Amino acid sequence: MTSTTRNASRVTRPDDDESEPSRAGGSTRTDVTPAAPKTAGTSAATGTTGTAEATEAAGATPEAVPAAPRRRLGPLLPARLRRLGRPHLLVELIFSVVLYKTYSLTRRAAPEHHEAALHRATDILNIERTLHVDIELTINHALDKVTWLIVGMNYYYATLHFIVTLGVLIWLYARHPASYRSARTALYAATFLALIGFTFFALAPPRLMEGQNFIDTVVTHHTWGSWDSKDVSSLSNQYAAMPSVHIVWSAWSGLTVAALARRTWVRVLGILYPFFTFTVILATGNHFLADAVAGAVTLSLGFLIQRLLLGRPAYVYPAPDPLPAGAAAPGPHPARVRTGDRADR
Repeated sequence: MTSTTRNASRVTRPDDDESEPSRAGGSTRTDVTPAAPKTAGTSAATGTTGTAEATEAAGATPEAVPAAPRRRLGPLLPARLRRLGRPHLLVELIFSVVLYKTYSLTRRAAPEHHEAALHRATDILNIERTLHVDIELTINHALDKVTWLIVGMNYYYATLHFIVTLGVLIWLYARHPASYRSARTALYAATFLALIGFTFFALAPPRLMEGQNFIDTVVTHHTWGSWDSKDVSSLSNQYAAMPSVHIVWSAWSGLTVAALARRTWVRVLGILYPFFTFTVILATGNHFLADAVAGAVTLSLGFLIQRLLLGRPAYVYPAPDPLPAGAAAPGPHPARVRTGDRADR
């Protein structure tokens, strides 16, 4: 009777034989119904992802479910137009010439709206005065007193705008082909946005405003290419000032050189170049501070459009210079190698 009672109590314990091996044989009981397999987030047989309810039933927390990958910006262009290598030279030359001709014709054909352009210039100057950032007149008068400097700035404004930008494009094509398509696309996109600004927002430069005492330094010093020449005036739209393409192109050139050049002094020149240009456009009376800010914003949008089209950063940075044959990679200085908490000297 006692033995029977002990056996009965042994069987009715809920967590004895079902959870531990038998003390006698070291194996689990074979008469216990196996538990149903846990439902995982991903089925091993089908490779499909289960529902959130199944995951919770399996004992997994919601955090254990892998998050969906984030979508990248772009690319919108097909793969054949997104290659890292340089495009064919003849095709690129034709493409660039057509775009530049389109830019020039559109800029000249944009409606000038003389009265509206002067009215907008007055509004912008009043806003800058309210914000106490109207620095144009001070810079214009201060630098005009140094004849050799202001004449040099006049030529800088008339020539380097094109020379430096073209030079950086050629340098990119020849030395950094992996970055050429992306960087060039950002420049062209920003220039196209600037054309939209010229077309719908004609703005007179400070030098054309009456009663504000701005000095037209090109006319005053009779610099080659003076605006009072009919030939020069007919070649460009004097009210295409917002945004400043000088800032768009110089900032693009400076960023490109600073990002890709190997020599430190060249990178420093790249960083300084947009600031030189900024000083020149104010000193010569050709732009407001607001034009420069709009130019920087326009270039930023150009880089954003480039990212959407190509789906990658504009610049592929150069690899470090290879080590000479037989040279070992630089290691820590022996005097600075620490053993435990004490430096070996």
